[in-house]
Amino acid sequence: MKKKALAVVLCMSLVPGLLCGCGNGGQATKENQNETSPGEPAAEVPDKREADNGKVTLKIWAEEANFEMLTQMIDSFKEAHKGEADFEIVLEESPDNATKDNVLGDIHNAADIFPFADDQLSALVAAGALEPVYDQEAVRTANLEEAVEAAAINDIIYAYPMTADNGYFLYYDKDYFTEEDVKTMDGILAVCEANGKQFTMEWDSGWYLYSFFGNTGLEFGINDDGVTNYCNWNTTEGAVKGVDIAQALLAISASPAFLSQPDSEFPAAIASGQVIAGVSGVWNAIEVKNAWGKDYGACKLPTYTCKGQQIQMSSFTGYKMMGVNAYSAHKEWALLLADWLTNEQNQTVRFEQRDQGPSNIKAAASDAVKQVPAIQAVIAQGEFGRLQRVGNNFWMPFVDFGTVMAAGNPDGKDLQELMDELVTGVTASTVQ
Repeated sequence: MKKKALAVVLCMSLVPGLLCGCGNGGQATKENQNETSPGEPAAEVPDKREADNGKVTLKIWAEEANFEMLTQMIDSFKEAHKGEADFEIVLEESPDNATKDNVLGDIHNAADIFPFADDQLSALVAAGALEPVYDQEAVRTANLEEAVEAAAINDIIYAYPMTADNGYFLYYDKDYFTEEDVKTMDGILAVCEANGKQFTMEWDSGWYLYSFFGNTGLEFGINDDGVTNYCNWNTTEGAVKGVDIAQALLAISASPAFLSQPDSEFPAAIASGQVIAGVSGVWNAIEVKNAWGKDYGACKLPTYTCKGQQIQMSSFTGYKMMGVNAYSAHKEWALLLADWLTNEQNQTVRFEQRDQGPSNIKAAASDAVKQVPAIQAVIAQGEFGRLQRVGNNFWMPFVDFGTVMAAGNPDGKDLQELMDELVTGVTASTVQ
């Protein structure tokens, strides 16, 4: 993987002594060392052991767009712990969505600290790649309950919650829609059709298409092996059957106002004026605001018509967190720095500079956060969502299924057969 490195050298003289607490925990450092093994959380703030002739070298992976912001945070860490060590901290470019693969590909040469989305947690923990946070209770009480749940397995918190906005919801142009219009998919499509405009959503993606299945009473989840899925979305019994959902999807895609396209194309689509509503996330909030200005609206997902009734669309809720490599040569310092990068102050910085929604309870409660429609929409949608806990084979079956649904099932394939194929793919064993 090609990466761009930015060295942030923090030169500080090494002196004896221990630092005061920082970040989420705010606990005082103890004089004794905390010997822990990978997978075992430290009970106290870890001692910052010296190495490499007094120099502590740490590597942080991050997306390049966050480099400037993270440099400021590192500078504040340096100032808070002035005179305690000679640091060399390097920022290295790595996409958040590739963290798991990059860490597990070469764990001993991976970054000391790295951000990732909650769906990568299980694999990283299973591989023994994550050092649990050092003050479990302090992190638990400082952050939103579901953000902590997303960072934990078997009640052990393995990473520091960082954002609580990695989900999706509805954006709409208030110049066209009323609040009543956007309550239902039927209402959205009717307004779009009347104005010769379009509604967009990425349908060849299991992440987005899950929204039509989540609140139907049908079952889906990850098995105890942490790798495979169980799913009954092809059931032929019950109040809502798999074919009922497939038929509902075909009814939506039959509208001339419907457009399935990659989420990455959403900003250009709204800027062109052709798309006036769509499903996306906070990462596009700035582009939406630039395109629609005072008419920028955001809310929870609508209901959709299925078997003669209105069903609230669901979603995968998403959280990002900061992890520490269990094999870091300086994991005690890495834990303290990761804690600092995700504390209340720096989550506020993330919000102010990058429009990232805080997981920290106090930061999330600020008046400024409450004024951002996208963040309030993802919070409102959270009531109807679920944590993304899926096995390896969940994603690929939706590429074909979503493509067929978006195209209106052009070959006229039997809907039960389509549902059976989808479920067979989702529940397939990874063992070849």
